[in-house]
Amino acid sequence: MPTRHDRRSALKRLAGASLGLSLAPLFGGGLRAAMRGSAARRPNIIFMMTDDQAFGAMSLYGNRILQTPNMDRIGREGVRFGQAFVTNSLCLPSRASYLTGQYSHTHGMLTNGEESGFNDQPAIRNEDTWPILLGKAGYHTGMVGKWHVNSPPQGYDLTAILQGQGVYFDPPMLVNGRLQAQRGHADDVIGDHALRFLQQVPDDRPFCLLCQFKAPHRGWEPAPRFAKRFENVDIPLPAHFDESLATRPLAVQKSQMRIADMPDFHDRGVPASLPEAEQARANYQAFIRHYYRVLLGVDENVGRVLDYLDRQGLADNTLIVYTSDNGFFLGEHGLFDKRLMYEPSIRVPMLLRWPAQVDAGQVDDDNFVLNIDVAPTLLDLAGADVPDNMQGRSWRPLLGLGGGSVPWRQDFLYEYFEFPAAHCVRRHRGVRNHRWKLIQFFDDPQEWELYDLQDDPDEMRNLAGDLAHAVTLRKLRQRLAQLRREYDDHLDLPVPDPKQCPA
Repeated sequence: MPTRHDRRSALKRLAGASLGLSLAPLFGGGLRAAMRGSAARRPNIIFMMTDDQAFGAMSLYGNRILQTPNMDRIGREGVRFGQAFVTNSLCLPSRASYLTGQYSHTHGMLTNGEESGFNDQPAIRNEDTWPILLGKAGYHTGMVGKWHVNSPPQGYDLTAILQGQGVYFDPPMLVNGRLQAQRGHADDVIGDHALRFLQQVPDDRPFCLLCQFKAPHRGWEPAPRFAKRFENVDIPLPAHFDESLATRPLAVQKSQMRIADMPDFHDRGVPASLPEAEQARANYQAFIRHYYRVLLGVDENVGRVLDYLDRQGLADNTLIVYTSDNGFFLGEHGLFDKRLMYEPSIRVPMLLRWPAQVDAGQVDDDNFVLNIDVAPTLLDLAGADVPDNMQGRSWRPLLGLGGGSVPWRQDFLYEYFEFPAAHCVRRHRGVRNHRWKLIQFFDDPQEWELYDLQDDPDEMRNLAGDLAHAVTLRKLRQRLAQLRREYDDHLDLPVPDPKQCPA
């Protein structure tokens, strides 16, 4: 459990802030900005999110090849969560869960399809998302970057969003609803808009900014300044890269996520004529180098925002959350993409920094934190009401900010609904606790996976058919049913037509 914030340190910070207020008229913009950050004692909020960033794609989480000093800084100066997960590892449903604090079966946005959007769902409205609720509470709000929710953002003071997935170079953006040409690499452009928003915040209001980068989504086109990075680095293959998947359920065998089958790099120097094993290794090296290169661009732009906060005296009372919309396979089991309920897909980086209130250097490797927790956490820490229909929990007690020693979740529900669709991953649900994971592919033919994460962290031995674990299997099936009841999951889904997916 993180340590509580030191009262004397807090009082010292408050005294310093008061001094800054008295000097603001003398020293101009920087201290006026500090006044904005401290006058009402409500934190400014910046929510930073990448697209498809794996848990281990950050040096703070142990990556020795990809160095991300600015991302790392957020965690080192605040809290690094080691057990952070998404409840649906797919872009649009997860993004909607971050905004609403709800599971995808509740907010209704189940897939990346066009049928999913705030305006189409009776259970949730754009007005009920945490940034809009903060706007109603007096915050100056902005959304810049990749939105990827079919309903456009409404109710923000400023929006500058990519069209759909966006493109990596010269991405057209909808700026306050009007399409405008942009010049440069997408994440540099997003960084520019983030700084422009910060420069234009009124002095008498706290701000709330969503800064959502494009990288490292598929395409992996780095800015020219990073084009040669890692060129001569032979990046080690992950464990079990050569796994055949033959012992896994048919639902996994028939998914279409094998790195050996990636066509992305045939026009970037990887011959399509290579034998399968060589093709897989060549694709991996090309893929992982480009994946790391685009993240270098994100890290630079994170640094630009952090440096601006420092220069303007805003860092102390600005709460930053940094995360990804889902995890990503980086060659584990020979796969790329996400969707499946395996660890690389559902686990995400999660960092929080708020120097005025949260002690630096904290590492929480014990508590499950979820994407549905972000909305209630930010509303709670901003002093706003948390709607009863939010299914996540505020992290306040985990941050040492009061609430006492409260029981925390010991497991969580996972769900995935997009089938048939890209990558042909069948619909499934599951439950994960600190030791065990149960996965149910619930369409016919129904299949189960059971993994002992304590003894088998790479999820290589499916114990669902092992009589020695029949009691554990039964208990987890009961717990899965109980969690569905607790979260009001009563979805009656139609039987899917496989269409483009193999039988």
